[in-house]
Amino acid sequence: MTYLKNKSYFWCNIKKVINKKKITFRLIEFFIVGLVMGVTEDILAIHFATDATITLQTFKVALIVAIPFAVFSELVVDAKPIRRWVKVLLAKKFKKG
Repeated sequence: MTYLKNKSYFWCNIKKVINKKKITFRLIEFFIVGLVMGVTEDILAIHFATDATITLQTFKVALIVAIPFAVFSELVVDAKPIRRWVKVLLAKKFKKG
């Protein structure tokens, strides 16, 4: 009987490790995509708004500006309490209207 308990405990831990790896991969994936999209958006905005030439310095500034937004979007997308709060707010909005 104790063997079965230990065996199930082992498999539960394996599943937790796999889930943590999937979540970590998903976080990194969203962060990189958000960073690339943010830098691209900033570079396009700079190009069309100012007619400035895009240099390495311009790219560095766009990267520095995009990092906080990528981090913030990661927190919003993957934080369970925030998702729960958004669901509650949306549910209240749709109940009223």
